[in-house]
Amino acid sequence: MRISTQMMYDQNMRGVTSAQSEWLRYGEQMSTGKRVNRPSDDPIAASQAVVLSQAQSQNSQYALARTFATQKVSLEENVLGQVTTAIQSAQERIVNAGNGTLSDDDRASLATDLEGIRNQILNLANSTDGNGRFIFAGYKTESAPFVENATTGKVGYEGGSTGITQTVDAARTMTIGHTGKEVFNSVTSNAVKEPNGDASETNLFEMLDSAIASLKTPVADLDDAGKAVQAEVIDKTNRGLKNSLNNVLTVRAELGTQLNELDKLDSLGSDRALGQTTQMSNLVDVDWNSTISSYVMQQAALQASYKAFSDMQGMSLFQLNK
Repeated sequence: MRISTQMMYDQNMRGVTSAQSEWLRYGEQMSTGKRVNRPSDDPIAASQAVVLSQAQSQNSQYALARTFATQKVSLEENVLGQVTTAIQSAQERIVNAGNGTLSDDDRASLATDLEGIRNQILNLANSTDGNGRFIFAGYKTESAPFVENATTGKVGYEGGSTGITQTVDAARTMTIGHTGKEVFNSVTSNAVKEPNGDASETNLFEMLDSAIASLKTPVADLDDAGKAVQAEVIDKTNRGLKNSLNNVLTVRAELGTQLNELDKLDSLGSDRALGQTTQMSNLVDVDWNSTISSYVMQQAALQASYKAFSDMQGMSLFQLNK
């Protein structure tokens, strides 16, 4: 094989270029803190990093979803706490109303109190969140779920039939917004039935309305049969309020369980994020000790290449053969 001065020049030039490229690569790693800055640096690690990055993004999305869910569930639980207090106050009034020695004025005063409580519960049932969306309307969040008929005075439910759900982890979807029907127009499976075996009243507002109408009815001039009819109305409302309270407390218990679960899922998500960060670091981050050492060694090699190239430039094959 014929060896020319040009061939020696090209070989030395390639050596300098290669050493310079390696030196710059280590410099880039030190500058970015990343061992893998492009797929060609480590194709396998780069592909694994893409998959892991998607998992990290999904984990972050679930964390954001849990924050939203926690806010919604906490708000509903807070409102139902006030509803619980209001129902208990109504029960106290109904118990007092069962006293057969009350005058018509006393009964009218209790009716006024019950009207105030009933309106308070109606206002709570039409509560909104910070964005003005009705929290007990299901997916019909733009309009009030409970509407009072201007003619009859009866309160009807016009909200959605499906509660709001949220996916809070890869395999977990929970209800974060119950419908008003589930809360204010339902009873539990073990609800107290009527003495004659009929199903118990479910509509909280109708219970209160019937009791208010009864208490506004004068009983001083009624016979025993008439008084018994009014007393039965109060007794029925008492049973109904007990059932409604149990239903609200059941919903609150579910909300409390969900808040506890969301807290645990947050903890799990944080642990998962930490593990993913560590795994990503192992894949693409710089090993500083190794990289700095390689950078210094490559710099020395580059300087040696420069020296050899410089020495070679003034030489030719004729000089080498002397």
